[in-house]
Amino acid sequence: MKIRIVAFSIIYLSTGQLYAAAIDRSGQSILPFLQKGNYFEAGYSVLDPNVSGKIKPDFSKGGLTTAANMETGDIANSYAFPSAALKFQLTDHFSIGFLYDHPFGADAGYPIKDYPAYTQGTEKSESEVVTQSLSTILGYQPNEHFNVYAGPVLQTTKGNSRLRGAGYNWIKYDMNAPETDGVGWLAGFAYSIPEIALQAAVTYRSEIDHDIDMTESVQILNPTNPALGYVNLGTTTLESTVTTPQSVNIDLQSGIMQDTVAFANFRWVEWSKFRISPERLAQLTTQLTGKAVDLAAYSDDQYAANIGIGRKFNTHWSGSVSLGWDSGAGNPVTTLGPTEGYWSIGLGAKYAPAPNYDISLGLKYFMLGDAKAQSGFDFGTDNYDAIYKDNDAWGYGLKIGYRF
Repeated sequence: MKIRIVAFSIIYLSTGQLYAAAIDRSGQSILPFLQKGNYFEAGYSVLDPNVSGKIKPDFSKGGLTTAANMETGDIANSYAFPSAALKFQLTDHFSIGFLYDHPFGADAGYPIKDYPAYTQGTEKSESEVVTQSLSTILGYQPNEHFNVYAGPVLQTTKGNSRLRGAGYNWIKYDMNAPETDGVGWLAGFAYSIPEIALQAAVTYRSEIDHDIDMTESVQILNPTNPALGYVNLGTTTLESTVTTPQSVNIDLQSGIMQDTVAFANFRWVEWSKFRISPERLAQLTTQLTGKAVDLAAYSDDQYAANIGIGRKFNTHWSGSVSLGWDSGAGNPVTTLGPTEGYWSIGLGAKYAPAPNYDISLGLKYFMLGDAKAQSGFDFGTDNYDAIYKDNDAWGYGLKIGYRF
């Protein structure tokens, strides 16, 4: 008996891995390229996180003790991004596809507080990173079961950061990284048995180097007499290299009964080698402390899993439920991203008015892992400034799919 395929992937991807380890965002799925025939989809995802913590009782950085035991307030900003995919089945054996997404990103800032742990006057510590990716994929299908694919990946990235307050030893630091591009590649293979809705795919994505002219402005307290205020060390523009990490995705699905499939996604990302190390910041902190400080760095790799079931109810409606887990990228972790992984539960619904197009909605709730937050000055040690507990996030997604 044939098991009719349920297009659960559209529902699952509506929310994806919106809140994941380090600055991982979209999950970099290859599934739209594995759709049968000619296919187009467009999606829009939104994340609304709540991330707040409490400064530790013995906090005394920069001589500031009044911040001890104080609440940080919500530091995570909501964000949204689009995605799109276009795939052509050129012949029985060859296909080409284009996938657009925002694979990595960050948007965080500390609320202004009376105690200047991470703020100073009307200025606050904050950071924003935006990446975009366009993957061009060529596929070869020797028969109906196998699909081997590879192609180049064009990626752009830009960002800005500001550090303020005692938590950063009173350094006033601003960095702006204009949008630059880098090129990498992906490769993978898939195996399917359409009669039982079985599909398995393994996809590797390479590192991508970005050579960025970062503009940095630095002010420090007068080293001989702090009462005299700040010494302006000027603004410089120097080239620094940021390398986005390599990753592996494994996607699985199988029919388990009539109109029902089980699915799973597993993901590994090598965040342990990731660094944002602006040249001027590294030079300055080496002079001041004997150690170059990274603007962002992570100690561990990310491992993530998402499993679920999709069910077709009738000609027009289907739905899915999924459970997710993410390991995080180490703990303690950066003060501008203080969570350690998550557990999640997701729901999806798909409406197909006609056989060749559908509309999907997704909802996902994330229970964010507790974490200790540390500044770059303490990276590689057990020292931390604050503890973040009982945080969560909501993800929402909308996707339209069209077969032609």
